[in-house]
Amino acid sequence: MRSWYLLTLGLFTLSDLAAQTNNPDRSNLKIGSNYRIYPSNIAQTEVFLVKSPLDQNILFAGCNTINFLPFFISEGIYTTTNGGASWRGNDTCTGAPIAFHGGDPGITIDKNGTFIITRLGRAPFVGLYSHYSYDNGQTWSSQKVISTDDLERASLTTDANAASPFRGRSYAAWVQFASPFPLMFSYTINGAQSWSVPKQVNNPTIRCAGGDLAMGPNGEVYLCWAGVTDVSPFKEILAGFASSSNGGMDWIVNENAVSMNGITGILSNKNNIRVNGLPCMAVDTTQGPRRGWIYIVTGQKNHAPSGSDPDIVMYRSSDAGLTWSEGIRVNQDALDNGKTQYFPNIHVDKFGAVNIIFYDDRTTTTDSTGVFLARSTDGGNSWKEYEISDHHFEPKPIGGLGQGYQGDIIDLTSTDSKLWTVWMDNSSGVYQIWTVPIDFVNLEGVDDQEIQANSRGLTRSYPNPFQSQTKIGFRIASPGIVSLKVFDVLGNLIAEPVSGFRSPGYFEVLFKPGDGLVQPRSASRVYFYRLTVNDRVETGKMVQFK
Repeated sequence: MRSWYLLTLGLFTLSDLAAQTNNPDRSNLKIGSNYRIYPSNIAQTEVFLVKSPLDQNILFAGCNTINFLPFFISEGIYTTTNGGASWRGNDTCTGAPIAFHGGDPGITIDKNGTFIITRLGRAPFVGLYSHYSYDNGQTWSSQKVISTDDLERASLTTDANAASPFRGRSYAAWVQFASPFPLMFSYTINGAQSWSVPKQVNNPTIRCAGGDLAMGPNGEVYLCWAGVTDVSPFKEILAGFASSSNGGMDWIVNENAVSMNGITGILSNKNNIRVNGLPCMAVDTTQGPRRGWIYIVTGQKNHAPSGSDPDIVMYRSSDAGLTWSEGIRVNQDALDNGKTQYFPNIHVDKFGAVNIIFYDDRTTTTDSTGVFLARSTDGGNSWKEYEISDHHFEPKPIGGLGQGYQGDIIDLTSTDSKLWTVWMDNSSGVYQIWTVPIDFVNLEGVDDQEIQANSRGLTRSYPNPFQSQTKIGFRIASPGIVSLKVFDVLGNLIAEPVSGFRSPGYFEVLFKPGDGLVQPRSASRVYFYRLTVNDRVETGKMVQFK
């Protein structure tokens, strides 16, 4: 199992102390108080967070949920449909058969707004199963089988890119617990109602562990994992990488993309919790200068640029994973200073900035920890750090689940205006999901004008050029009066497929020249479309061929 926890801090100035100890400067960071998204008495560990591609106000969090009296392991389901103003949920995924859920969820929301969760099953349903929800996680389908092998948690992602030829597919990848411990892969084209026959991605010489999926800017599927030693504690010594440009049908595999020395083992200073250095991955899908760059982050020690204490190390590729940079140390405190950083996760926001969250004890005692955000606006060349937790907690293992278990995944995502972070924290007496929304405007280097400039609603038409018809997609960040008009090259109005009030969300309209619309008065097959949202106007161009 992997795990995470999340906190946020409402800030006090440490400028003098920062100058001496490399603590992050929090004097200009304004964050609200940390809060639990779904307070309960059930242990919530290993947290994941995704946003809807249709509506920025819809977020979906999932986690392991654990109870001992009576004993069960399941999957927490928590959602907000109003941008985090309120959350609802359940500490048990209610998809049948409830009694045989095994936790370890992967989550996503597909292009249609369908919530999808994958999870492990318990005997007699050993393997990987999925459920789907059409009502934002309130009710769930019965289980759908993906694999009946003995396996590790699956990573899950979806292709919601309007320009991708594989738009609508959702992908799952996992490690199979049988020699040679390879990465396995499956996909669904119908919102998890059924899945493709699992396919082996690689044929490793050493066993694989972990596994993280990410989408590229043009529908590419990327997969990374750790290569580990064959004896306990199965230390991570390399990160592998694979890419597919045809929806997972074929893969280019690099079994040793980067060398590393993960932190797998026990942290004696943290009540002997169990940790690892499994890699997490993110891709820049913006239209910025680093579009297509791939980033992998791990927890390492005793392997440059990390020191003798656990550090956060990132690698990047600017050529679709063909070559990789040397390691980049993310945390900016002094090397070998006795401080511990662990469990990083990574996200690239709409500005192309790289955001990494992790546990960090540099502002507290060695038996406790806080939560930090490191942010780079130049692809990792430089970093600004913030402590986002407003309190510290003392990590402790959850008894009965193997030596030192407390979970090992924390997560983050972003909307047009905010970064959203989630993590697990036992300060309430039991591990719970904590969060704090971070307004982009409160982060260094981001202002209101930049937020507006990067919140444009119009996306390109697809396909373009087109033969008989094309789809025009657009996103609305806030409610308003919306008009979408299509003109020919002479400026004549051809169609107005959208006119009137619209709520926030992602929309698509079909444009078929001459099909019930005003006939073009120009022989040209060039069209222009204009989106007006309140007082903001954006335009695009599309070409028809015969």
